[in-house]
Amino acid sequence: MVIGVSRLALEIPGAHSLKEKRRVVKSIIQQVQHRFNVAIAETDGHTQWQFAEIGIACVSTSPQHADEMLRRVLQYIEEHLTEGYLLDYSTELIHIS
Repeated sequence: MVIGVSRLALEIPGAHSLKEKRRVVKSIIQQVQHRFNVAIAETDGHTQWQFAEIGIACVSTSPQHADEMLRRVLQYIEEHLTEGYLLDYSTELIHIS
């Protein structure tokens, strides 16, 4: 079994309040949850207006499948995050025996 984990750092330059940022982050989280079978949540940057960190996790029997799932989610977010952009990301595959 493999657990795939990604961390995405997002910048939302048009957000001038936490409410505006939450709207953007909530929208992308809901879109990803609807389209992909992954767990996703805002994990850091809760008090910053123009920054958010999002964590994504998936479970698979194959490291290749887990990596592909996370790549597809990352690509989707990059394409659909119209009010912000991806600053940085990291991915880790954890093998469970």
